[in-house]
Amino acid sequence: MPRLAGVDLPENKRAEVALTYIYGIGQANVKVVLAKADVNPDKRARDFTAQDINRLQKILESYNLEGNLRKQVHENIQRLRRIGAYRGLRHAAGLPVRGQRTRVNARTKRGRRMTVGALKKEAMTKVETAK
Repeated sequence: MPRLAGVDLPENKRAEVALTYIYGIGQANVKVVLAKADVNPDKRARDFTAQDINRLQKILESYNLEGNLRKQVHENIQRLRRIGAYRGLRHAAGLPVRGQRTRVNARTKRGRRMTVGALKKEAMTKVETAK
């Protein structure tokens, strides 16, 4: 199992797909990296030679990847929260940051639907007695 940038790459995947398992390398970057390293994109990860891995590792060193990138993203969000920017407030509230509507969608950010409204007297007494 080849290991690049601290990540074990899946053996049975093509090089184009296997490299996207590294945080910070996407489909657009992977083509550039493979072209610079002169590695065939159709080659399986298990078929990488030691030379291929060395060339890929050398090129990936110039990218901000994995832990460093995660830290940088986290620090950027913390900076937005600290300065009181609108985006920072949205991050802090757990709401969509990029202008999406929240009236009917945004379930992944807001969580499960919760019924809010008037309760019948019987239900209200049950809730109060449970407390």
